[in-house]
Amino acid sequence: MDQQLEVFIAVAEKKNFSRAAEELHMSQPAVSQYIRALEDQIGTRLLERTNKYVKLNKAGEIVYDYAQEITGLYTKMQRLVDDLTNKTSGPLSIGASYTFGEYILPHVIAEMLDEYPLVEPSITIGNTKDIAEAVLKHQLDVGIVEGDFQHDKLMIEPFAEDAMHIVAAPGHPLAGQDQVTPQDLEKEKWIVREVGSGTRTAADNMLKSIGIAPEKMMEFGSIQIIKESVEAGLGISLLSHWAIRKELDMGSLTILPVDSLPFTRKFSIVTSSPYRTKALDTFLSYVTKVSSPGATD
Repeated sequence: MDQQLEVFIAVAEKKNFSRAAEELHMSQPAVSQYIRALEDQIGTRLLERTNKYVKLNKAGEIVYDYAQEITGLYTKMQRLVDDLTNKTSGPLSIGASYTFGEYILPHVIAEMLDEYPLVEPSITIGNTKDIAEAVLKHQLDVGIVEGDFQHDKLMIEPFAEDAMHIVAAPGHPLAGQDQVTPQDLEKEKWIVREVGSGTRTAADNMLKSIGIAPEKMMEFGSIQIIKESVEAGLGISLLSHWAIRKELDMGSLTILPVDSLPFTRKFSIVTSSPYRTKALDTFLSYVTKVSSPGATD
């Protein structure tokens, strides 16, 4: 890999020549020389320097974005070549949206590492939009996203369905009803994820499908906070069966009986290249094995 790009990425992320030199086990003058050579090659300055910090200018932001993609591609190429002669092993960068990442992925990883201990997974959890963007930039080897996700530059493979239920605290007025109507639901305060989240998209689609538009909605940034808030009686929410299994068993949440529910959505595998390392192929085999049966429970 071009060492100029490696040095540039380190300086951009550390915002300091000395800290970048320390991370790269190089001298500070050597780091400065690499940066000057890269700027000469590009034909313009890439960094704004002061006595206190170093930051990217507009040109630097462009170079940094593509440098990350180039280094990601180089790493992926090296792993694929290594795979030709080696066992299933090595680093594997996995991204997952919150529901899958927090409630399913740990079981997948545990089962895989039990048989393939030489695989070195690293996990990034984020909303569907952010995970897809990281895969597109080759910062992640694979992403697992929620909902009917589409992207013309990524390969998307639906592999499981996720059942989603409207839940409330056991003491909520709607919890004791034999049947809850859309009109009942429209009057309630809804607790939802942020825009860009697969769980939020599912909630928006579900509300549209039953023809209601609640006026009272609160946005929270994680499923765990949403569950705690629903348990505390702040409102109701649409959540994955995977995310609420423990709470249903403990009786701290209850499913509201609504016609046409549960609402279902897809889990999809997202990749940016048809070439897969042994580690990635192994991981994907465990993803479908571990998640598919339970996703529709």
